[in-house]
Amino acid sequence: MATERFVVLGLARPRSEWFGHVGRWSTSAAIPAEFFRCVTVEELRRRLDGGRPYSCALLDGGLPAVDRDLVQAVRDAGAVALVVDDHRQRRDWVALGAAAVLPVSLSREVLLDALATHVPLVPVASSPPLDDGGGSDDLDWVLPLGRVAAVCGPGGTGASTVAAALAQGLGHSAGAGAVVLADLARHAEQAMLHDVGDIVPGVQELVEAHRGAAPSVEEVRALTFEVVDRRYHLLLGLRRARYWATLRPRAFAAGFQSMRRSFTTVVCDVTADFEGEADAGSADVEERNLMARTAVEQADVVFAVGRPGVKGTHALVRVLGELAALGVDAERIVPVVNAAPRHPRLRAETAAALAELAAPVLGGGATPSPVFLPERRVEEALRDAVGLPAPLPAVLAGAFAAATVGRLGAIGHRPGAEPVLVAPGSLGASTSGGGQW
Repeated sequence: MATERFVVLGLARPRSEWFGHVGRWSTSAAIPAEFFRCVTVEELRRRLDGGRPYSCALLDGGLPAVDRDLVQAVRDAGAVALVVDDHRQRRDWVALGAAAVLPVSLSREVLLDALATHVPLVPVASSPPLDDGGGSDDLDWVLPLGRVAAVCGPGGTGASTVAAALAQGLGHSAGAGAVVLADLARHAEQAMLHDVGDIVPGVQELVEAHRGAAPSVEEVRALTFEVVDRRYHLLLGLRRARYWATLRPRAFAAGFQSMRRSFTTVVCDVTADFEGEADAGSADVEERNLMARTAVEQADVVFAVGRPGVKGTHALVRVLGELAALGVDAERIVPVVNAAPRHPRLRAETAAALAELAAPVLGGGATPSPVFLPERRVEEALRDAVGLPAPLPAVLAGAFAAATVGRLGAIGHRPGAEPVLVAPGSLGASTSGGGQW
């Protein structure tokens, strides 16, 4: 104890009785801890980012600012989060990342027991990074993850319609399971394209639900609208483009994982803007592009939608380059030429030009063959709120299957969702040497 001690941060509502008790116990050496009171969340975050190691943070569960993101910020700093909660709000703090939940009638003995059980000591002479115990992430649930398809493209290429057609095609595929079309574009338009007639719930409610809880599959699906004729669900997007600032990164990541566990396939309509802090030198830019970056990074297939012609090919190559810069492998990218010409010669010229121009931005590797979508009367289908015309949904669903079959198996298969038969006599047999254990 001469060289190690507990270094504790505290954040609570004004005049919280337990907060004053902890301060007095620390001052009188009744507990072996150095206690730092934080008046605001910003002060707590500044201390966590200051480079000094801390053992834990005592957080008041009644504060609105104490949520999943703040708990994760404590963990990212190498400390342990202990929540003092009066249970007025139904929040599973342990599922949100807290090591333990303490009562508001906090006694010295209870605090000492929590410190000894969950909190590491901080060496006085050095500041090594601390481990929070190696516990599993709060998103590590039993349900398997569904597949992800991201659809993006320059403005005016019909990427949102292509995303809807892909979701429709997957929804009608045999054994595809539940499909959701998530509008994650900064300027969300799927509510208008589907004539939903409402603006809530949507992605903002999904993120808010994950700030302080872990919703069930039924609760996540309740935040979507069912598009019966097209056989998929729809998650509405931002009500205003500027509302991206309300999306907490950790809560959005948890919400995205919940969607993947609630649906077999998640089709994401995203904005083709993937700049991050490393590119622009601004954390705000990365948070503005949070939805697009998350969807593309986790996508099994990324459909990059463009138009034919000089301008369309140039814009499509630019998007392919931005995807490659984000770290998306060429094998996960499927270029799509929307409203493609019908003549085979013109299609061949477009494919050749795309391959030649995209090769340098994709690292010199083989350019994926584009998918050509013929021009159809999409406007009438959108106006009448009926299924999108053939062959658009089937072509896109086939492209998704072709891009994933080698890596993930047939459409509708979810790893770990089915039991594996055990051959008689194989139990106890070594799979490497053929002998018996």
